[in-house]
Amino acid sequence: MSDSPAYAAYKRRLHRILATYVVGLMAFLLLMAWAEQRGMSRVWPGPIFLFSTVMIYAGIGIYGRTTDADEYYVAGRRIPPMYNGMAAAADWMSAASFISLAGGLYLQGFSGTEVQPGGLAYVLGWTGGFCLVALLVAPHLRKLGLYTVPDYFDLRFGGRWPRLIAAFAAVLCSFTYVVAQIYGVGLIASRLTGVQFEIGILLGLGGVLLCSFLGGMRAITWTQVAQYVILLLAFLIPVSWLAYKQLGNPLAPLVYGKQIEKITELEKALVDSPAEKQVRAVFAQREREYQARLSDVDAALRRERAAAQERLRQLKARDADSALIVAASRDLAAVPKDADSARELWTRAMAESHERAKPLGGLPHHAQAFVGDPKGSPQAQALFETSRLNHLALMFCLMVGTAGLPHLLTRFYTTPTVREARSSVVWSLFFIALLYLSAPALAVLVKFEVMQGLVGSSFDSLPSWIGQWAKVDPALISVSDVNGDRILQFGEIRIGADIVMLVTPEIGGLPYVVSGLVAAGGLAAALSTADALLLTISNSIVRDVYCHEVSRHVTPEQRVILSKFALLGIAMLAAFVAALKPADILPLVAASFSLAASAFVPVMVLGIFWRGTTRAGAVAGMLAGLGLTVYYMLVNSPAVRSFAGLPPGADLWFGILPISAGVFGVAVGALVAVVVSVLTRGSD
Repeated sequence: MSDSPAYAAYKRRLHRILATYVVGLMAFLLLMAWAEQRGMSRVWPGPIFLFSTVMIYAGIGIYGRTTDADEYYVAGRRIPPMYNGMAAAADWMSAASFISLAGGLYLQGFSGTEVQPGGLAYVLGWTGGFCLVALLVAPHLRKLGLYTVPDYFDLRFGGRWPRLIAAFAAVLCSFTYVVAQIYGVGLIASRLTGVQFEIGILLGLGGVLLCSFLGGMRAITWTQVAQYVILLLAFLIPVSWLAYKQLGNPLAPLVYGKQIEKITELEKALVDSPAEKQVRAVFAQREREYQARLSDVDAALRRERAAAQERLRQLKARDADSALIVAASRDLAAVPKDADSARELWTRAMAESHERAKPLGGLPHHAQAFVGDPKGSPQAQALFETSRLNHLALMFCLMVGTAGLPHLLTRFYTTPTVREARSSVVWSLFFIALLYLSAPALAVLVKFEVMQGLVGSSFDSLPSWIGQWAKVDPALISVSDVNGDRILQFGEIRIGADIVMLVTPEIGGLPYVVSGLVAAGGLAAALSTADALLLTISNSIVRDVYCHEVSRHVTPEQRVILSKFALLGIAMLAAFVAALKPADILPLVAASFSLAASAFVPVMVLGIFWRGTTRAGAVAGMLAGLGLTVYYMLVNSPAVRSFAGLPPGADLWFGILPISAGVFGVAVGALVAVVVSVLTRGSD
């Protein structure tokens, strides 16, 4: 098929459509820029970008609607490598990659912090993961002509349990991943339209369903191609502008190293600044106050509630301004209801104050190798070793997890041949590299812009975007005059990882239209991944569980219809969980990689390359790897520890943080699979 004249004509038609789309998109951007120069209100770009891009995706989804099983599950296995590479890149450039990767590098530097490893671990781990997919997994799975990842476990090992465990693991890791994407969708939609965060989730969810509900993989593939073009422009335009503005060269990945040296000098100046020292002293005092409260929580809670009640009573007694009374009422309502909630709240506040009492507001020096000092005190040396170990553990989990993500592996079922599956992986790496090489540059350029341009500004002249984003979610960005000098210090800025990319155009002084484009790019990244994840979950539930365990007499058309309704239900549930804001985007995504790595990869690779792997070995290995990973994450979760009555803190093994739990799961899963396979050889 791949060498036929009809297939060549099909590819030429796709090239013409893509070229027309790109030209049309550029013309639309120029039109919006012209309208802004002619006085278009800033109220309009956001809704216009949201509506127009979602309508494009919806149009593709409606055009690609199908009830054919082959088209719905694997796009008819006729996607050319370049386009499959673009779709895989869009699939891969999730809200975490687009929204939070540069933000993580901004906050964590190249190495990460004591409590959050990361930095370049994300870039190196995810890139290495694609190499593993190309070498170990994708060609072998494509050769088998399957539909889902659990299909492989059913075909290779037989029996119900390998398939059921694989289906459960696919649902678990994909659901964790999709919650992060829908959270990103809500964040962007609320900023674009000005509606509440929860309403933004529902608006974005409509876009997800329009793309995936009607046409499955066929519609998702072509919407992802369209989304990749948007997110590529949305990422490269701001970073190129900042590079040109600061260094006179738009090729950011090639020139941003000069700014690292300047940031190092600015960091030294900030550490020695008297005003910054004042800010750190205030946070140190707050830490001591919270520590004193926690020494006798009940008494401190009574004092705080009594003080709030007395202030409200005095304001009412002297008939004070209603705004002051309302504020005092809110302060009283914010007082914890009981000792347990007070202890949890004050513990978090004490930890935050402890971090912000450190130089640079608790952020590491951007260019340092790892936290700690290999030549310092014993404590600094231990910290260095733990930091390095967590960096390597996270990179390992991201790399191996990439090779096990069901929605990504399914993408390579859509090519006509095994050879083109390999070629599509190469194209994927190319399209991803265009963005990944720019992410570290963006983090450096934004940090320089904040240090050089924002720090030292008067609180009376701060840009309006700070207040606008704070209204969306105060955890995203906040500033407060801690030392009372009415001048913004670096330690007085609190920026979340999920906002750095989205505010880059406003930090760089770009036209507001570019802000709309960046938000549309973030929305495209979140939607593209959410589409594929929801399809993976619904397919696992319907194809791999229902059609095998409940009703075997289901026609292909009925199977597609059931998959659509399952997708709808899962989307609603994921939206509900995302509205609860369970965690930042990047930690949620990292956790899903640990789950995928431990559940799938050891047994999958053993099954491909070692014929001695038995059914019992596969079942035992998957259960052991996944079970250990889930246990380690749960037992170190603050919420679970509080519910179970365990003491605060964490029970870490070798200092490895919970998001890298897969490093234990992969090792144990592989070992158990090998041992049990040896013991049960010949039993299958």
